[in-house]
Amino acid sequence: MTSERLNPTGEIMEHEGQRIGVIGIGLMGHGIANNIQKSGRALGFLDHPGNQPVDTLIEDGAKSYGTCKELADECDVIILCVTGSPQVEDVLLSDQGVLNDLRAGSVIIDCSTAIPSSTIAIAETVAAKGGRFLDAPMTRTPKEAAEGRLNLIVGGDRSLFEEQLPLLESFSENITYAGPAGSGHKLKLLHNFVSLGFSAVLAEAAACADRSGVEANVLVEVLANGGGAGAILQRLQPYILERDSSGFNFSMSNAHKDIGYYLAMVEAVDASHTVADGIFGTLDSAVEAGFEQTSIPELITILNERGGSLSK
Repeated sequence: MTSERLNPTGEIMEHEGQRIGVIGIGLMGHGIANNIQKSGRALGFLDHPGNQPVDTLIEDGAKSYGTCKELADECDVIILCVTGSPQVEDVLLSDQGVLNDLRAGSVIIDCSTAIPSSTIAIAETVAAKGGRFLDAPMTRTPKEAAEGRLNLIVGGDRSLFEEQLPLLESFSENITYAGPAGSGHKLKLLHNFVSLGFSAVLAEAAACADRSGVEANVLVEVLANGGGAGAILQRLQPYILERDSSGFNFSMSNAHKDIGYYLAMVEAVDASHTVADGIFGTLDSAVEAGFEQTSIPELITILNERGGSLSK
């Protein structure tokens, strides 16, 4: 059945009549939910103390659910946007979880960052319950999430990916089909290893530059005109120059978790991880020193102030 709704410009939008449930209305999930709503799709979400303010979502017709099972009972597609594998497993597999009485044909789309081996096992469990599964982890920041400009890396059955593509396009700009279930999470961890690894290297270099008396603007100019140019320099540049971390709102604890997941993946396939060990060590020390909720750009100041050891 096709239903219609007016978008903010007053134009009629058509959609497939899906009711979409979102679990995890955090910094990223709120943007996803808002853009799904803007596309004209009916929206439900799990009520949770960790949610961002949901007043505008409710004003625009979103329905709040008290348990994952209740949400799954009424929604055709359930999108997960939670912290990691333990949380994904909990919302799906607990006594009041999504899979407790999953309707046949329901679709689970996991936009979280997760350990691929867990994802593959979950995909098999979802299929055994009569459901269908995509892993669709995202890259970019809450700013792009709010703008509907996320990047998605999608794993799962190709036909299901193509079926759900219009929904994915409602909150994303660039979407890559990666292969079978688990492929999205494998590539997300590879991406985050590179992205967060570059961030750690640049933070350490910027801290050393400051201690060496190198002007911040000169450092940025040299890097931008040479081998240091790229997205990570663009994200960290405002902090290097002006101590503005707002453009890279990603916590040390999340980075620590993601590199830990990457290490679990490379160890499972017996791949080299010498560099990853060093990056994880830096993040692990920062977390142990009490900087869990500090943003990644602020690693520059932490390394600068503490010099050769984060354990001070």
